[in-house]
Amino acid sequence: MSMSFDQYMKDMVQPMRDELASIGVQELRTPDAVEEAFTEAKGTTLVVVNSVCGCAAGQCRPGVAQALQHDLTPDHLFTVFAGQDKEATAKAREYFAPYPPSSPSIALMKDGELVHFIERHQIEDRSAAEIAEDLKGAFDRFCR
Repeated sequence: MSMSFDQYMKDMVQPMRDELASIGVQELRTPDAVEEAFTEAKGTTLVVVNSVCGCAAGQCRPGVAQALQHDLTPDHLFTVFAGQDKEATAKAREYFAPYPPSSPSIALMKDGELVHFIERHQIEDRSAAEIAEDLKGAFDRFCR
């Protein structure tokens, strides 16, 4: 039985993609999709840079899911997948300056400007609940 590496990775990461899709986060898989979504998104936009790592599974995605239960949430919810959709991720990261590439990470933008950013090192050492509280504070500040 032989399976290509690409098919193996696709099968392996699909549940990680589905976890965010199931809570209403739209996946952007190409640079053009990123550019179009970010250009057209008025108001507030949450962007999750998804990843296969343990901190994405244990803290980032669950923290985002908890935060989205808050009364105030962003107008738009997007995700790119680092290491899988490389070009789309690189395009999204252009909007996150001055922060270096980081995955997983979470960006909050308002009218196209980055207003809050959670880097990997701020995800690794915190619980999903702590990440959710951080995001809810940012939602309270910027999503009014």
